[in-house]
Amino acid sequence: MFESDDQQRVRNLPIFIKGKEILDVVKQIADLIPDEDEHLGFVKQIMMEDAYMLTVKIAGAEGGDLYDLRMENAAIIRKSARDLMVQYHSLEMFGFEYVEYYTMVRDLIEEYRVLFIEWVASFDKWNYTIDRWGLFNPPGVTPFDPEPDF
Repeated sequence: MFESDDQQRVRNLPIFIKGKEILDVVKQIADLIPDEDEHLGFVKQIMMEDAYMLTVKIAGAEGGDLYDLRMENAAIIRKSARDLMVQYHSLEMFGFEYVEYYTMVRDLIEEYRVLFIEWVASFDKWNYTIDRWGLFNPPGVTPFDPEPDF
């Protein structure tokens, strides 16, 4: 399969690589969940959705490039990573036999968190459209400001 230079660039970002590593470990743990366990099956589904977000939303943010879109994707990534952190408790509560393996996911998420901080700091605060909802504007920009003339 042919990838563009931009797709290659995104796939080579340290945060994307770490997100893929987390996804791979989550998949391996999810494969240990018995299919017949309804409660654990639900936890498995949520874990997989959150793990996929760690790479999918990086690609979306990099493709969008605008500050407000990047920050929106970053917020979704943060939520997914935090939700993955607490799935240990759900697995434990529903009696998952191999819950101790999940500590690997937590360790990887901590490594991801540090990469995430660096990645967000790299966003161009001057490449934006105004977020009229007021959540993802660069510092000093309000939802009531006129659109900038770039």
